[in-house]
Amino acid sequence: MNILTYEEQGYLPGIILDKESGKFEIFGKTCPEDAIEFYNPVFEWLDEYSQNPLEKTVFDFKLTYFNTVSSKILMMIMMRLEEIYEDGNEVLIRWFYPEDDEDLEETGEDFESMLEVNFELVPYEEDEEEELDDSDDLIDSLL
Repeated sequence: MNILTYEEQGYLPGIILDKESGKFEIFGKTCPEDAIEFYNPVFEWLDEYSQNPLEKTVFDFKLTYFNTVSSKILMMIMMRLEEIYEDGNEVLIRWFYPEDDEDLEETGEDFESMLEVNFELVPYEEDEEEELDDSDDLIDSLL
């Protein structure tokens, strides 16, 4: 099975879907202009993966920002993972959020409440390197 990877670029998330290494991750910011088109390869990959998944799938969401359309896409991805779980496979969704970001924590709680799959909320401390620079803060405040 091919590895699907996207580099994080501005408001496009980084994505790693690698069955061989067992690494499944979406990270960064997600506000693609056409979210359906952007995420279509992810859905195609998950459809193929669901035919023969690993015994245990751990999927990490490490997002710092996303828009409404992306939140719906994220839910659709999680629902695909839930289907893998319902087929008798072990699945864990891990939702990472900065420990001081109540909005991202609550969003994770909302996702968790809508799914019947193992779900873990994982707070983390942001280091100085991960903090947004002034220009990113300005852009985010305008969105």
